[in-house]
Amino acid sequence: MEGDKQTERRILILYGSQTGTAEDMAERLGREARRRHFTCRVDSIDSYNIANLIHEHLAVFVCATTGQGDPPDNMKNFWRFIFRRNLPHNSLCQMDFAVLGLGDSSYPKFNFIAKKLHKRLQQLGANPLQAPALGDDQHDLGPDAVVDPWLSDLWDKVLSLYPLPAGLSIISDLIMLPPKFSLRFLDKQETICNAAEREDSGGIATELQPHHATLVTNQRVTAQDHFQDVRIIEFDITGSGIQYSPGDVVMIQPQNSHKDVQMFCSLLRLHPDSLFVLEPHDPDTPVPPQLPQPCSVQHLVERYLDIRSVPRRSFFQLLSYFSPDEQEREKLLEFSSAVGQDELYTYCNRPRRTTLEVLIDFPHTTPCIPADYLLELFPRIRPRAFSIASSMQVHPNKLQILMAVVQYKTRLHEVRRGLCSSWLASISPEDGKRVPLWVKKGTLKFPSDPDTPLIMVGPGTGVAPFHSAIQERAALGKAGNNLFFGCRGKNKDFYYKDEWEALEKMGHLRLFTAFSRDQEEKIYVQHRITENAAYLWELFSSKQAYFYIAGNAKSMPNQVTDALKSIFQSEGGMSALEAEQYLVMLEKCGRFQSETWS
Repeated sequence: MEGDKQTERRILILYGSQTGTAEDMAERLGREARRRHFTCRVDSIDSYNIANLIHEHLAVFVCATTGQGDPPDNMKNFWRFIFRRNLPHNSLCQMDFAVLGLGDSSYPKFNFIAKKLHKRLQQLGANPLQAPALGDDQHDLGPDAVVDPWLSDLWDKVLSLYPLPAGLSIISDLIMLPPKFSLRFLDKQETICNAAEREDSGGIATELQPHHATLVTNQRVTAQDHFQDVRIIEFDITGSGIQYSPGDVVMIQPQNSHKDVQMFCSLLRLHPDSLFVLEPHDPDTPVPPQLPQPCSVQHLVERYLDIRSVPRRSFFQLLSYFSPDEQEREKLLEFSSAVGQDELYTYCNRPRRTTLEVLIDFPHTTPCIPADYLLELFPRIRPRAFSIASSMQVHPNKLQILMAVVQYKTRLHEVRRGLCSSWLASISPEDGKRVPLWVKKGTLKFPSDPDTPLIMVGPGTGVAPFHSAIQERAALGKAGNNLFFGCRGKNKDFYYKDEWEALEKMGHLRLFTAFSRDQEEKIYVQHRITENAAYLWELFSSKQAYFYIAGNAKSMPNQVTDALKSIFQSEGGMSALEAEQYLVMLEKCGRFQSETWS
């Protein structure tokens, strides 16, 4: 085996990524591996043929943890496979490995996936090179605070096992690596069938083959003088084959605005109508399946390159190579260095400066960006997830979401706007515009027994999945629906007000409202839960009720959970420890569920 290590210097880097951070980190590892003369493959975990893992000698897994300790979507199949009981305990005995975790310590299951994967790979006989890295989004410097020293140690260990070939040294950071792809521009302005104009192929809508649904409703549901613009957006899904249940999530693939596309093309001196074919330099590098071949610059910039996100550190490092201007290059190198991270945070992260704005700030560098590096410089636009707010039982051909239009001020002159919500808000039903979407299973599961009471806590837009569940249960004649809804004011942002009141009159719903700003002292959903302690305890103890929380992850979920535990103590006669254990039991059997986002 030592002989193999000398001759075959191959490293496999697999990532499980939800928002793109793990993918970005995996690409960074790939660049560092290439600088050390390794043959390197970087891929998403579920794109890799898992049966080949037994032949790998060196692998690094970069994985995020999502929501309530779940694996990212692009490693779910791998996750199911790796935990199969019938896998032999020595199946990975040839493999040296390391796990790099990316998480957020404000969530209870911090880096749960990385820790669990590290343990499972050991159980299957793989040899860990070092303890897993537990990167934390909450740290002032982000995950890099943990990752930088961890990677330095990792490469020391890897090079002791797989030394550099004779006569070669590590390629300096001052030297730019060749691009992963070439954009071979075509001479003729051939006609092109872009992805969005392709006819839907039938079959189940997926990320690679979304259904293009017509937007038929775009209605503001907050008062005109309210600070927040929230919309009910509805899509026509007739003939799509899409099926969904309460608790499911719709994924929407957003686009950059026409203005931003024009600005980007002008800055980089690209012609939107130019056509190109993407050619990987290395046969191990897959071509992004989301891009048509051939592809227009217009399509690439409008639908694939994320030019509105806040750029990561790796962006500045790569950009520095193209800079002909000494001052600009020095600044870019400072932003990409470990010591310059405070400076980068102040310039970029705190004010939420976008990639496009950064390009404008570096006017000598931007026109010198070679087209071949576009896919390495700019991440792809990620789909956005929304809880489905409608029921198929009631509206078989419609799919509805409740969407807050993201806009806020920072110290920058221009208002910050969310890419997806601004795009959807700008579409008028008269436009006949079609939106790429697909549905996936959500984390909230509702009981099949119609007599089981539900207690749902959904302040703000967190009410969306409960609107779906209540609409469906009411249509099927199910009672026992209890909703705790909170917002700022009865006449400001009370979503679905008329519908809730009608359902109450019909006996399908018990509604508890908390309007935080309609009186002197602020009242929140947790106060209403405490006020109804006896009623709620009766539902838990005698009627096997299910309890749900959905909404913003700042402090509301913890405060609601604390209110619930105090009910178990005051009404159920439990000690603090027993109340904690009772909650764990409810969670284990699916009677306490939460879906929160930050």
